[in-house]
Amino acid sequence: MNADPIAADARAGVFRVSPDSPGSGAGGDAMHGHGQSAPGSTGLWVFMGVVTALFTLFLAAYIMRMDSPDWHRIALPWQVWLSTVFLAAACVAMAVASRAASAGRMAQARGALRLGGLGAAAFVGSQLWAWSALYAAHVVPAGNPAGSFFYLLTAMHGLHMIGGLVGFAFVAFDRGSGTRTQLRIGLCARYWHFLLAVWVVLLAALAWLTPELVNYICGRG
Repeated sequence: MNADPIAADARAGVFRVSPDSPGSGAGGDAMHGHGQSAPGSTGLWVFMGVVTALFTLFLAAYIMRMDSPDWHRIALPWQVWLSTVFLAAACVAMAVASRAASAGRMAQARGALRLGGLGAAAFVGSQLWAWSALYAAHVVPAGNPAGSFFYLLTAMHGLHMIGGLVGFAFVAFDRGSGTRTQLRIGLCARYWHFLLAVWVVLLAALAWLTPELVNYICGRG
């Protein structure tokens, strides 16, 4: 008796889900998560591509500016290395959270997620501490161009980390246990790992890149 209406719905591209079907009702975010996984994941990849291009341009400007006569290398404060430890620990916690969520161990996932957020917040705090230490050593943004780039690069990275923490807050308050929640935790982990990779590149440039090394690499030495 119901064959014709169902066939008509199918031809129209409309499919009805029974309240007793898997993914409906209280666990309905499971099917909803499948529908959102591709856009959410793709959107994050696109955003990370844009951010990568942005930091590439900043690093190119940093390298070109090093060739000027007023460039004086600065000693990085030790808080920079402390912040690196915080961010690496946050990434480990986020990886644990993502794996636990994928396995359905949501209690463990949420605990690790909170640790990841705490490590990221500690990273931002230690960066502000590093700024304070540089300022106390009379390294100001408007002075030596090396110091100016340090403030610029770390500020841009810090702003992206703060933006990640805003997104993290939404995930931390998500009490679901379906695919959508698992996806959100996985996206947080991916973004944290991306920010760690960007930070390692920035730190290598700030700590070890010198005009002499740049000239040697470019064949001008």
